[in-house]
Amino acid sequence: MIKLVKPDRKYKDELLGFKEEFLSNDEHSIPGGELLDKMDSFDEWLDYVTRNTNPSTVSRDWVVSSTFLAVMDDEVVGIICLRHELNDFLKDFGHIGYSVRPSYRRRGIATFMLGEVLKYAQSIGLKSVQLSSQSDNTASLQTIGNSGGKYVRSFTYLDNSVCVFIIDL
Repeated sequence: MIKLVKPDRKYKDELLGFKEEFLSNDEHSIPGGELLDKMDSFDEWLDYVTRNTNPSTVSRDWVVSSTFLAVMDDEVVGIICLRHELNDFLKDFGHIGYSVRPSYRRRGIATFMLGEVLKYAQSIGLKSVQLSSQSDNTASLQTIGNSGGKYVRSFTYLDNSVCVFIIDL
């Protein structure tokens, strides 16, 4: 059984293992990880995502956001972040970013995480959310489509074609 939980110090070793699995699979970006892939210190990362949950402490170059870990049998198998609004940088990328641990892909974890976060987004008053995915990421495109995503446009980022979708809540 999968559950979404807020990041917590008790998941430190699991989250570091999650990050290491991405790196060892030559994946240097963890979408939805809120800079997990860029920060060397777990404590720094935990402080960062915690501060970003509050309008009075959010990083001035970011937006209020809620990050959740997908945990199954005490193992971190995914991460997902809901950004409560979009700034200039996020206007292309969207409200939600997520990743599934490489060894747990193709098990429905992304679909579960996205479904739960869509319910949460609706509960905080969002009427729709925007998501994006690289056009060659068929698993993510399928997850978004199965969750009601409607294609609206594409753009290029770092020489990659990216598709943008809207999900009405």
